[in-house]
Amino acid sequence: MSRAATVTGIGLVTPLGRKPEEFFDALLSGRSGLSRPPEGHPLEGWLEAAGISPNVDATEVLPPTEGRSVDRFALLALAAARDALADADIEVGRDVDPRRAAVVVSSGGGGMETYEAAAQRRMRSGRPGVSPYLLPGMLPNMAAARIAIRHGIRGHSAAIATACAAGAQSIAEGLRLIRDGLADVVVCGGTDTPLHPTIAAAFRNARALAEGWPTPEAASRPFDARRNGFVLGEGAAVLVIERTEHADARGAAGYADLIGWGASTDAFHPTSPRPDGEGAIDCMSAALRDGDRDATDIGYVNAHGTGTKRGDAAEALAIREVFGSHEPAVSSIKGATGHLLGASGAAEAAACVLALSREALPPTLNLDEPDPDCAPLDHVRGAARTGQVHHALSNSFAFGGHNLSLLFGPPGTRADRRPKGVTT
Repeated sequence: MSRAATVTGIGLVTPLGRKPEEFFDALLSGRSGLSRPPEGHPLEGWLEAAGISPNVDATEVLPPTEGRSVDRFALLALAAARDALADADIEVGRDVDPRRAAVVVSSGGGGMETYEAAAQRRMRSGRPGVSPYLLPGMLPNMAAARIAIRHGIRGHSAAIATACAAGAQSIAEGLRLIRDGLADVVVCGGTDTPLHPTIAAAFRNARALAEGWPTPEAASRPFDARRNGFVLGEGAAVLVIERTEHADARGAAGYADLIGWGASTDAFHPTSPRPDGEGAIDCMSAALRDGDRDATDIGYVNAHGTGTKRGDAAEALAIREVFGSHEPAVSSIKGATGHLLGASGAAEAAACVLALSREALPPTLNLDEPDPDCAPLDHVRGAARTGQVHHALSNSFAFGGHNLSLLFGPPGTRADRRPKGVTT
C-alpha cells in the first residue's frame, strides 16, 4: 500500500472566492482579496484592511430548522466540505463505506462570535439570557461534527487545536489515518471567522496587524522590507484525500499526492517564533524524511509568510538552512488573502496542490523590496511563474510554537486533474 494519499477534491470559502479555479486564477493574476470592512460590517471602523469571505447562508448547507444554532465558522466549513466532496465526486455510502470515511476539520477559535453574543446577553439578562444553543454553536469541534452529520461520515472525527497550524495539521492527520488503515477517504482542513471587534482589538493592541497603508490591498506584505504586520482574514478550506488505490478503483482523478508531513514545537515563547528558525527547520526536514525526498527534489515552498517582522525573518532563515544552495521558488499567498488563522494552512495546501496541477506558481503580492534582514530566497514576485514543479512544501506556524509542513508530489492515480495540453 502506498504511503501517500491522493487529493481528489478541493472546497474553498476565501476572500478570493469559492471555486478552486477562481481562487487560483486570482492568485496567479495578483488580484487582492483584501478590503476595508464595508458599512454595516461588525468591523466597520475597527480595521483598515481585512480578508472578508463570501457569506454562506445556513439554508445553503443545512435543513431549515438547524441554522439557528450554527456559528459562521461551521457554516463556512460545511460549504467547503460539501464543495470538496462534490469536486471529488464522492457520496458517502455510495462511493465509500461510511465507517471508512473520516473527517478532521479544525479551527483556531471555534464559535467566537456565538460565545461573545451569549456573554453580552448574560450580562444584560443574567442566566435566562444564555441560549441552550450556545454549546453546539461555539464548540470548536462542531465544524467537523456538523460535516459528519450532514454527510453520514461514521469513521474517525476530530478537531485539532493548534491555532494557525490547525488546518495543515488536520490534513496531516488525514494522511496518518489513511496510512494506518483507519480510513479510505478523509475530509480534512480548517475554518476560522475571527472578523469581529474583540478579536480584532486583541490583535491590534498586540501591534500584530498591518496599519498605515494607503489602500487595504497594499497592507499585507510578506517578506517585504516595509512590512509591519499581518491582515486579519476569515475563511474555510477543505481537501478530500483518498487512499490512492481507492481513488483508482472508482476512476477518480487526482490533483496531487500528499506524500509526507513533519511537525515540531519551538518550546520558546507563546507568540514569537525562535529567531534561529530551528523549529521551522525541524518540521521541514521531518516532512522531507517522511516523504523520502531530498531538499533538491523540492521546486516550490509555499511559505507561512504572514508579513510580521520576526516571523518572516525566522522562516526565511529556516528555508535557507534546509535548502542551502538549492533554491526552490518561494511565495506566500497571504499578500492576497490575509491571514485566515486556523484555515490558512488548508488554503495554502490547496494553493500548493493547484500549483502542481496547473504547473504555475503564484507570486507574493506586495513584495516590492525583499527585506535584506531575511535570508536571500528565490521569491516569486511581480508575476506568476510557469513551468513544471514536481514537489512542493507548504509551511504553517502558530502561536504556541506549533510548526507543521506538508509535502506534495505528482498524483499517483492513473487519471489526474491537469488541464488539457499540460504535458510531463
